[in-house]
Amino acid sequence: MEFNIKSGSPEKQRVACVIVGVYESRKLSFAADLLDRTANGFISDVLRRGDMEGKLGTTLLLHSLPHSLCDRVLLVGLGKEREFRAKEYREAIRASIKALTLTSANEAVSYLTELNIKKHDVEWMIEQAAVVTLDTLYRFDQFKTQGKEPAKEPRKLTLAVPRRSDLADGEKGLVRGLAIGHGMSFAKDLGNLPGNVCTPRYLADQAKSMAESLGAEVNIFDEAAIAELKMESFLSVAKGSDEPPRFIELKYFGAKDKNEKPIVLVGKGITFDSGGISLKPGEGMDEMKYDMCGAATVLGSFRAAVEMKLPLNLIALVPACENMPNGRANKPGDIVTTLSGQTIEILNTDAEGRLVLCDALTYAERFNPTTVIDVATLTGACIIALGHIATGLYANQDSLARELSAAGEEVGDRAWHMPLWDEYQEQLKSPFADMQNIGGRPGGSITAACFLSRFSKAYDWAHLDIAGTAWKSGKDKGATGRPVPMLVQFLQDRADIALGNVVRRGRPRREVSELADDDAD
Repeated sequence: MEFNIKSGSPEKQRVACVIVGVYESRKLSFAADLLDRTANGFISDVLRRGDMEGKLGTTLLLHSLPHSLCDRVLLVGLGKEREFRAKEYREAIRASIKALTLTSANEAVSYLTELNIKKHDVEWMIEQAAVVTLDTLYRFDQFKTQGKEPAKEPRKLTLAVPRRSDLADGEKGLVRGLAIGHGMSFAKDLGNLPGNVCTPRYLADQAKSMAESLGAEVNIFDEAAIAELKMESFLSVAKGSDEPPRFIELKYFGAKDKNEKPIVLVGKGITFDSGGISLKPGEGMDEMKYDMCGAATVLGSFRAAVEMKLPLNLIALVPACENMPNGRANKPGDIVTTLSGQTIEILNTDAEGRLVLCDALTYAERFNPTTVIDVATLTGACIIALGHIATGLYANQDSLARELSAAGEEVGDRAWHMPLWDEYQEQLKSPFADMQNIGGRPGGSITAACFLSRFSKAYDWAHLDIAGTAWKSGKDKGATGRPVPMLVQFLQDRADIALGNVVRRGRPRREVSELADDDAD
């Protein structure tokens, strides 16, 4: 689909479809009111007859509106005006795109992007519209040979801005929105692929191809190279599978100073997780192809950041392997030595994600990073704690947790700051090694984060447990692309700070002194 930014009155659009909003109580948005005046009250008459009440997400398609140049007008319910906020805006955009695909309109102009939302500007409106549009249109049907419906989407979608002076900001928002949307689609494609296709080698090949197409640096370590790095913990998981592991390293130097400390993203890349010797139940095990969604998220976020040409240095690290139960697999009671030199008693082989991440977190130290964020579908306990709404957020600096949480709120990709107190570390004590890899059922997501914290003391670090947010189950099952929006917004915020832009979109102005105080926490 082609996207465009435009400023112009809705009644003057010679196009297949114009999209406008209607609030509850049949109140018209500004663009809808302009069309209604041109049509001598036709829209108001339709609403008075009860064909539409303006409830959020409802739609009504009108043909041949009197005195208008467009073929169709799509009315989109916005709900109550006083309650119209960011969440409702995204839902209205999603509803409009779904309804648009049910028509034969090949071009459309949406005036929903001109709506007013407190604390949000034109850039944000356009960015979010682009992200939601690409997310709504996303399909994964490449393996279907029967019953495959042809993709129905308009050839061109124009997003309207209120004034000509807003065009430049609208274009900036569009560039960002498309980059985030492309990153999410890339992550969803990888997550949705079956385990017999998306192997560690395939994941590495896709990462390499993506990075090279964007002009980023890439290094792929095979099993021998990983062994040379002394990542014994990582390899202990990989040795249970016939599929060889890969360690993926991507580098992007967008800052003016190429020696500036980078941000490092680390993604768990278990391309299929059987549980190993601690075998998972058969029911629902097909969803364990999603156990590499942390890796997919990191790669999608890296792609978006490079596409946006963010002025910062960024590293992406992905330890990729399968967790399978062959004769060489880890056994409960085994002890392994990590890259950091610390030893781990393995009590449950299904707690393998932390065994591969710990070596990657230690490896990250060599880049002298300013910040490291790992992303992983790490624990079922996180789903019990937070459901499928919020990502579990842990950090060894409260200021970093606040940054990530605020970034998530900005783009509707929410996280919840969880405790990381020393008292929980007691559950990881082992009589035979420096630690054990599980801490029991109580606080399972917390103790998993505590385990990782032991390998991330050299830098500011955050852990995102996305077990509940990375994919959906049921008839609409599939990867969600979360938390690509949160991570990209975080990176955008860091880039803004680096450039001296301390005005956060959708949030109050913050002074430079406040930012300095945050860093001191």
